[in-house]
Amino acid sequence: MTEHDARERLQEVLERVAEATGVEVDVEVRDEDGGLVGEFVGDDVALLIGRHGQTIDAIQHLAYRIAMQGESERRSVTVDAAGYRERRAEALRATADQAVEAALGDNRAVPLEPMTALERKVIHEHLKGRHDIETYSEGQEPARRLVVAPVVE
Repeated sequence: MTEHDARERLQEVLERVAEATGVEVDVEVRDEDGGLVGEFVGDDVALLIGRHGQTIDAIQHLAYRIAMQGESERRSVTVDAAGYRERRAEALRATADQAVEAALGDNRAVPLEPMTALERKVIHEHLKGRHDIETYSEGQEPARRLVVAPVVE
């Protein structure tokens, strides 16, 4: 199998999802940072995103499994809809910054709302360079949450 096959499979699965849901969008697939990105482009993408991104996360999981089937080299597959992933990442980073202020200001651990592993990773990555706070996850899926806490010296 080749990289081209993975791209074609990703394109096909995303087009089939759009068609099956009745959402009129274009599908664009591109190479980005060593992985594949498939994006739904159009005005009516809310159904594909779903509540708190649950639908697009599920589509991404399935798209990854299908696109990488038979591939010897695993690459990341990201599915986006009209820039949703970056908008959500910006909101998560702002939430993380607010949690840091609260944790340091009140000298206490601040648990965030339950979120997916992908969303927790965005916050972990955003805060990993800080030495005054730590982040960790607690709880069980689907209620697993990230906690921002001051480092105790």
